[in-house]
Amino acid sequence: MSFDHEAFWSARYRDAGDDYLFGTAPNSFLASQAAYFGAGMSVLSVADGEGRNAVWLAEQGCQVTATEISPVALEKAAKLARGRKVDVDFVQADILNWDWPQAAYDAVVGIFIQFATPAERPRQLAGMKQAVKSGGLLFLQGYTPKQLEYRTGGPSAVENLYTADLLREIFADWEIVLLREHEDVIEEGSAHIGRSALIDLVARKP
Repeated sequence: MSFDHEAFWSARYRDAGDDYLFGTAPNSFLASQAAYFGAGMSVLSVADGEGRNAVWLAEQGCQVTATEISPVALEKAAKLARGRKVDVDFVQADILNWDWPQAAYDAVVGIFIQFATPAERPRQLAGMKQAVKSGGLLFLQGYTPKQLEYRTGGPSAVENLYTADLLREIFADWEIVLLREHEDVIEEGSAHIGRSALIDLVARKP
């Protein structure tokens, strides 16, 4: 029996009540890349959760589409967008079984989307790569295997985590603008708090 991602995430977002599980501020890596985002850019934020990253991208002037599997999260995301007076096209989608658009976006963003197993990951990342226009960018932040020592967020399965070698291989046909493994203390709502073993990627599609 396959894992029910929608039920799992909806329960987590519902249990947070009126609070936002990962907070309402953008992911700090994404915010640090603000120079890449500007008015009129089309951006896809993948598995966007309760909207913190999509809303911030819209505040930069981008035309944002955000996918999320949980209707509970989408409702909270729409509320956040209304409160911050921006428009985001929120789409309920299971990105492991989604008809990905072809070369449709100037940028595609994936922040902590490591729920895909090794068998599912190639399909997920291939879809993300497919959605980027030629010359466009893909932004990814995730956890490295060392995160299992910290347990401050992310999956508990080591095989779901990223290494620089893994991402270098997956994006061998792209220009890697930034790829770094590092540790930092993060505070994102109640779900991501404390020292974390992170990996950042910015890659440009040929």
